[in-house]
Amino acid sequence: QTQLAESGGGLVEPGGALTLSCAISGSTPVHYVISWFRQAAGKKREGVSCINSVTGNGASTSYSDSVKVRFRTWRDYAKNTVELEMTSLKPEDTGVYYCAAAAGYRHCTSASSAYDYEPWGQGTQVTVSS
Repeated sequence: QTQLAESGGGLVEPGGALTLSCAISGSTPVHYVISWFRQAAGKKREGVSCINSVTGNGASTSYSDSVKVRFRTWRDYAKNTVELEMTSLKPEDTGVYYCAAAAGYRHCTSASSAYDYEPWGQGTQVTVSS
């Protein structure tokens, strides 16, 4: 059974940067994509970024329009994590950030709904405020 655990959240001033880490443990499927989602208080959960399965061009990534250029995600094979580097942070980036795995999928384009993802991590809080 695959388990995910996020870390790296915290309080940062506008314009600052944070890097979140999603640690992957347990048994993992042959094919799986990893996405980062976030949920602000009182708002719907939204997808932030996605990285393809290692078996499906593992370096290929995609981002929501709101974070494109500012955020970057990649796999750290040595640590078995998926990282999310966030720069030029804005107050509207505040929320709980979750990583989630879509088992059986090679490409992010195929795992287009949050319902495709299981398991999820417990989330890490990111607060952007002065």
